[in-house]
Amino acid sequence: MLQHNDDFKGIDVALVSAGGGTSKEFAATITKHGTLMIDNSSAFRMDEDVPLVVPEVNPEDALNAPRRIIANPNCTTIQMVVALNAIEKLSHIKRVHVATYQSASGAGAAAMAELEKQYAELGAGQEATVEKFAYQLAYNVIPHIDVFADDDYTKEELKMYNETRKIMHSDIEVSATCVRVPVMRAHSESVWVETAEAVSVEAARKAFAEGEGLVLMDEPQSKLYPMPLFIAGKEPVYVGRVRKDLTNPNGLAFWCVSDQIKKGAALNAVQIVEWLVAKGVLQ
Repeated sequence: MLQHNDDFKGIDVALVSAGGGTSKEFAATITKHGTLMIDNSSAFRMDEDVPLVVPEVNPEDALNAPRRIIANPNCTTIQMVVALNAIEKLSHIKRVHVATYQSASGAGAAAMAELEKQYAELGAGQEATVEKFAYQLAYNVIPHIDVFADDDYTKEELKMYNETRKIMHSDIEVSATCVRVPVMRAHSESVWVETAEAVSVEAARKAFAEGEGLVLMDEPQSKLYPMPLFIAGKEPVYVGRVRKDLTNPNGLAFWCVSDQIKKGAALNAVQIVEWLVAKGVLQ
């Protein structure tokens, strides 16, 4: 068990994923001798002196970590900004509307087990056990992830607003509705973007196909589009259903799916380390 007198001397990097409270409590212990702490909690994400890094988007930010802490963004933000970055290179994105469809695994292993248990209980004619979520998730969707703020947005939704702006160094506006769905693993997002200048569907598809960390899966006539059933366990962000927004001449709509345990969490942290090693910052 981690103790405050633990000596991290000689440790180059620590990958930390023990919750915000633990991260805050032990940050000084971990970084005291210069160890670089890459933290997967929300504890430091919006601190001005802590970079919030997605290597496909803003890797250079990792070079400025005065507190020896680099924050890993929220899973829904990570997959969205990887996709948005491809469009941003074509034209500045002014605003985004996004609806998320977040799997049970985003709430942990116990939540996955509860979803399985609920289906078994309901199939046996029993009442479903509800402990991890506000309501029964089986045969249901719950438009509520994390706690509600004073403006009636949830903390999860506000993360997408604030973190996207910090990562992309942008004045981009993001309005999100985050929904828990009865899927075991991998998050999906339906995204509408408004760009400063019109971007064609063909240009957007090309950007997604060539974008770092992205896979274009967009052949609607062949019913080819990303789905969590097939994306779970894979590393990239998959994009499909690319089309013009019928309500806005400068608008695009697309669908993206990514495994939030992979790119949305652990993989992103490892990629930060790999980028720093490639740059010679870490040995």
